[in-house]
Amino acid sequence: MISQRLGLQGLRARPSRNLLPLRTPRTSLRALTSTAQRFQDVFHAQTEDPNASAILSSLKTPSKSPQTLTEKIVQRYSLGLADGKVVKSGDYVTLSPFHCMTHDNSWPVALKFMSIGASKIHDPKQIVMTLDHDVQNKSETNLKKYRQIEEFAKKQGVDFYPAGRGIGHQIMVEEGYAWPGTMTVASDSHSNMYGGVGCLGTAMVRTDAASIWATGKTWWQIPPIAKVTLTGVLPKGVTGKDVIVALCGLFNNDEVLNHAIEFTGSEQTMRTLPIDDRLAIANMTTEWGALTGLFPIDGMLQAWMRAKATTAALFDGKDTRFTHSRIDDLIQNQLVADKGATYAKSLYLNLSTLSPYVSGPNSVKIATPLRDLEAKDIKLNKAYLVSCTNSRASDLAAAAKVFKEASQSGKPAKIAPGVEFYIAAASIPEQEAAEDAGDWQALLDAGAKPLPAGCGPCIGLGTGLLEPGEVGISASNRNFKGRMGSPDAKAYLASPEVVAASALSGKISGPGWYEKPVGVEKVVLGEGNGIADEDRAISIEEALDKLIAQADSIIESAEQNILGTSTAAKEEADDEALTAILPGFPEKVEGEIVFCDADNINTDGIYPGKYTYQDNVPVEKMAEVCMENYDPSFGSIAREGDILVSGFNFGCGSSREQAATAILAKKIPIVVSGSFGNIFARNSINNALMGVEVPRLVQRLREHFSSTDIKEKADIKEPAENKESLDSPPPAQQASSAKEKVLTRRTGWKFVWDVRRSKVFVTEGEGGPTWSQKVGELPPNVQEIIARGGLEKWVKAEISGTAS
Repeated sequence: MISQRLGLQGLRARPSRNLLPLRTPRTSLRALTSTAQRFQDVFHAQTEDPNASAILSSLKTPSKSPQTLTEKIVQRYSLGLADGKVVKSGDYVTLSPFHCMTHDNSWPVALKFMSIGASKIHDPKQIVMTLDHDVQNKSETNLKKYRQIEEFAKKQGVDFYPAGRGIGHQIMVEEGYAWPGTMTVASDSHSNMYGGVGCLGTAMVRTDAASIWATGKTWWQIPPIAKVTLTGVLPKGVTGKDVIVALCGLFNNDEVLNHAIEFTGSEQTMRTLPIDDRLAIANMTTEWGALTGLFPIDGMLQAWMRAKATTAALFDGKDTRFTHSRIDDLIQNQLVADKGATYAKSLYLNLSTLSPYVSGPNSVKIATPLRDLEAKDIKLNKAYLVSCTNSRASDLAAAAKVFKEASQSGKPAKIAPGVEFYIAAASIPEQEAAEDAGDWQALLDAGAKPLPAGCGPCIGLGTGLLEPGEVGISASNRNFKGRMGSPDAKAYLASPEVVAASALSGKISGPGWYEKPVGVEKVVLGEGNGIADEDRAISIEEALDKLIAQADSIIESAEQNILGTSTAAKEEADDEALTAILPGFPEKVEGEIVFCDADNINTDGIYPGKYTYQDNVPVEKMAEVCMENYDPSFGSIAREGDILVSGFNFGCGSSREQAATAILAKKIPIVVSGSFGNIFARNSINNALMGVEVPRLVQRLREHFSSTDIKEKADIKEPAENKESLDSPPPAQQASSAKEKVLTRRTGWKFVWDVRRSKVFVTEGEGGPTWSQKVGELPPNVQEIIARGGLEKWVKAEISGTAS
């Protein structure tokens, strides 16, 4: 039997043989500041939840409002807040992150940075550049790009890590850039990983990165926050990878889509989750659909940091971010969520009831107990121990142990005939630690094929990709179609030990380390905290809130009877609170509705991937191919000035900004949907494309035009040419009408968005009824960005000093 993976692998102290000297650490935190008037979310579905009435209370600003850990960290890094302002979920803030990391996309960001008139990075210590995605590509084009990035970083005085040094996210953690209690962003969707060390990490798109380079700041909206309570303890043979695979597959109805997650649990529970496991869990909260995945700053984390600081003091000298004095300061000023803080939802998972799980094939929303797949005798062609998710020294040690235990008479065990097993460490220090322990050599002796420290097969680049018809299993983070090679292959995800055991046996199997606790028959999970007394207390509190609301309603009715105040009058009074309109911003936007009746139209459907990495595509061409992959006839149906209306989760998928600019190129000024994909919503504002969510309109259009029968949903597919891993959480499966063949329809309906009154008006065809609905107020900071023509022009104004 194997012992629990939380000993020296979780708290290891070793010399760090770094390739590059480190610059002076930026240890001081920004002053605790605060924003002016609070405004409601323009994309209001991000704060709406049928189970989250508490979010509505955050629209108030009490003098002493309890905050979540997420809100407290954002408070530290928000600029221009009014005195006494307490930031809450739903707030738009001007954000100055502690660090911002870019990788292979650093050169495109640099071009955008220079194109907006910037020449000097605002704060070089804020920026980190790493080369990690296409490190196997030795073409002159790629090498030239790498040279340009390195030269730019050197000129700007920015910390730079060359190709082969490791994956950017791992570097951010092991070098101390992702520091507990800070907020660090990166132009990559797996920035969530920083939450494993108590650092609020989230993804930013290229325009945001360029804004941070030029001004040190950008804008951010605090998402709805979900609390995930972990109870029990991990059984032997169960890992952090099993935890997140189970969460993705068992809570698979978008429960945490576009949420910030805070993990919590008792001290006993959290002790069973070493830092490497937390990093794996936080990393894959991206696949779960979340924008962040934050673990507490607890004793386990402090012990890990102490070990890092001791090692640094012994071997690295003064040139390190890990010092005991800095850790002392962190502990003395430790951030924790306030008791009574408001969460949009609460979920729980009892770790004691968990067994090894496998994700797939081709979807993280499918999670199956390992024992069930073992019974199916699923043959394998390739196995992968790669990526920033599970390629640290502890992961390599677990995989090596599988082969060491299988060795006989001193003869190394070998991988199964016909199976290729690829390994790549998350970074050079992690590989060196595995080499020092003999684990790297053990894997090579078994027949594993080494790859340079980098992303490689995880992102579908370089050697060892899945071929048509092949089956692969990987310890990486994403497995939808085409992600790791051919879309005609099948990909599964599992823990490092299951991947190694599968490579050894030639089929999906485990090492036999799992010890099932007595009495456990199923996974225990659900809504709430998983603690009966606390959940009962919450239920009582909700019941009291309901009684109070009913009492308020009775009082309000009595006041109306006595004073003669009508509901209509009240609504009219509400309308008197008008939004100020900035110069250059339209008071009203109106046009005929063109309806694209589908949910989850991803960015590849809006702007084809084959054009994404082509530079200087003419505006006319962008307009021509807009929505081409969704409906080739869209271009001939839609007209200038139309209002594009679609279903829910519009713009999911990769973070390509052209999805927004192509719609503008088509001269469509606004998109209306039931809800937006988070990164598309961000790209829209950054590129001056307006958007508003009106679920009722989608419902009415479907009632009027669509069939009720739904055809079978299609498989998720990796967007083509997605070489820079700027992809957001994987899109949900698409669904559309089985009988209705019209993908794009001119409806004859009229839509008007009265921005000043924060209300939309819909006329359902000539002579049809007209109805209206209040929508979220467009806040001045976002309105200004749109009015100036997008974030780039706003940055130019900031640089030139003409911003008002």
